[in-house]
Amino acid sequence: MRAVTEREIRASFVNSTKGEAKRMAVPRDLAERPWDDLDFLGWRDMERAYVVAEHGDGLVGVALRVAPPGRHRRTGMCAWCLTTHPGDGVALMTARKSARGDNSVGVYVCGDLDCSLHLRGRKDTGRRLEESLTLAEQIDRTTANVAAFLERVLAG
Repeated sequence: MRAVTEREIRASFVNSTKGEAKRMAVPRDLAERPWDDLDFLGWRDMERAYVVAEHGDGLVGVALRVAPPGRHRRTGMCAWCLTTHPGDGVALMTARKSARGDNSVGVYVCGDLDCSLHLRGRKDTGRRLEESLTLAEQIDRTTANVAAFLERVLAG
């Protein structure tokens, strides 16, 4: 992913009002992010999460709600990068669709939204299953999974 600015991030959100986008807490460490190793930018702020990805001809940002962790400790698998995590390492995140209304879509993903770093072995908080796919193919699959989720959010 290319490096993005705070202004670009705030302007990219498709399921938030301008006021909500203006008030959201954007990461302060944008200059230090490992942009070459990121397939999307994701961060958490308490029970909210945010994802910004290159999609089509520009950036698409989505605000998500994070469901509270369940009572039972179990292993879950991220639907985007297929990393497994124990306990609450995988979280249900839901996004309002960009078209106004009460419709939303949800996905179980890495609770830290660091799928890109898990794939590349730069962050080891989960378990990667051994695959016959190359790293490039795994990255392509992850970006396709993120793009499919964004399409569901953008659908009216």
